[in-house]
Amino acid sequence: MISFFSHGKLLLTGEYTVLNGSKALALPTKVGQTLNYNPIDSNTLIWKSYDSNGILWFEVKFNVDSLELIATTDSEIWKRLYKVLRATKKLNSTFLIKGGQVDTRLEFDRSWGLGSSSTLISNIALWGNCNPYIILDKSFGGSGFDIACAQAKGPLTYTRNNYSPYVKSVELNYPFIENLFFVHLNKKKDSQKAVAGFDLNKVEVSVISQISKLTELMINCNDQDDFNLYLKTHEKIIGSILNRRTVQEVFFSDFEGIVKSLGAWGGDFVLVSGNKESPNYFKKLGYPTIISFKEMIL
Repeated sequence: MISFFSHGKLLLTGEYTVLNGSKALALPTKVGQTLNYNPIDSNTLIWKSYDSNGILWFEVKFNVDSLELIATTDSEIWKRLYKVLRATKKLNSTFLIKGGQVDTRLEFDRSWGLGSSSTLISNIALWGNCNPYIILDKSFGGSGFDIACAQAKGPLTYTRNNYSPYVKSVELNYPFIENLFFVHLNKKKDSQKAVAGFDLNKVEVSVISQISKLTELMINCNDQDDFNLYLKTHEKIIGSILNRRTVQEVFFSDFEGIVKSLGAWGGDFVLVSGNKESPNYFKKLGYPTIISFKEMIL
């Protein structure tokens, strides 16, 4: 049996604008997804996917030569998996020439938006010894920052550059790290649809420059008040592009701190910059999933 593991992701800066080439600050998570492959001399493969509770949520059986479907529990999920496998086969003709069994296991809740798709692509790319950015482009699409996070060893800056993006490891030595939390909004946002529906022409060159500068300022920040100012400025810029109110304005206007959207606006996790008592505020409002920065980020 062979196994592969990839980390999940969160995007602290550059949501949407990363598609136009802004420098983004990306955060790989400690949790991720494992793929195990047990080959046998057969032309059929049984694929089983398990969630973070060990419950089987997807299963498919298909022919490895033609990728012809034999049976599945979810045809829509199979269509997505098929695109990834087909793209990998086109890049490597020796990929998946034997059948057997695959099982994938998530370490995070599927509704959290931490990258069930990107970790899958990364693991399959490792398995097929292929460029994951090409597979992403030929299957789901997107900026690729999540792919960079999948095999990273810590926070990084990411800038698109076709199939060879500029990725640089960075250290975030925030003295106020104990005051940073991630809160799940109890909503799942489809980032692929959000990306597909975003008009790249909305982003001016000056905005790209502003976001890239804010990214650098946030990396090197040592003061929480400054950090909060950068977060607030970033939110205003993205809000003006999307013509939308910020998540803090809509849901948490009385919070004495900063709440910032992460990735596609409208769901999944937000970053909270407050104090050690901040989790109580969100729990009282009905948001029980609160994870500290140190616990979440690799």
